[in-house]
Amino acid sequence: MTSLPSKRLVVVGAVVGLHVVAVWALQTGLLRRAAELIIPVQVMADLIELPQPQVAPPPPAPQPKPTPTPAPTPRPRPVATPQPQPVLTPEPSPTAPVVAPAPPAPPQPVVAAAPPAPAAPPAPPAPPAVVLPSSNADYLNNPPPPYPSLSRRLGEQGKVVVRVLIKADGTAAEATVVGSSGYERLDEAARQTVLRWRYVPGKRAGVAEAMWFNVPIQFVLQ
Repeated sequence: MTSLPSKRLVVVGAVVGLHVVAVWALQTGLLRRAAELIIPVQVMADLIELPQPQVAPPPPAPQPKPTPTPAPTPRPRPVATPQPQPVLTPEPSPTAPVVAPAPPAPPQPVVAAAPPAPAAPPAPPAPPAVVLPSSNADYLNNPPPPYPSLSRRLGEQGKVVVRVLIKADGTAAEATVVGSSGYERLDEAARQTVLRWRYVPGKRAGVAEAMWFNVPIQFVLQ
């Protein structure tokens, strides 16, 4: 292909030649023909004009990535503080009846507190152990009472209870009939017998002392 400057020189040379021809035509009377030739030559010159080289458009510049906008932090709503409401005191109506205030309640009677219960007295000490006298010990060797002969002949018999005061040494101090057999002879024989007997003295808290003791005597005919 012919370079661009050579093509331009050809065009310029063609234009100059056309002008020379036109001057020559004017001189030779061929003006009309020259005019007819000028138009196509000019059109031809326009057609012969080389197209301008297409310049490639520069590549588009890279668009910066949009920075994500952070979501706005919601602001806390202000808490509405309740305003104190004015206390409206109703005005008494001029026609409303006047109510007398209720009388105060009577004071409650003061109840005296019950006195505290007295403390329970301390338990009395346990009484000392008492051991009653005895006449049944084998070592005493007490003989049975003699049976009165007249009572035997008459068939008198029965039970006599004699109350005896036994001293601390085991001897009888005195005796009294508290349970009669119904026969005086049997009662006296029993009383005299227990006065001669020996006894195991009674004891209180382990210490021997004088005590009263009932001794039963049984009279039975064999």
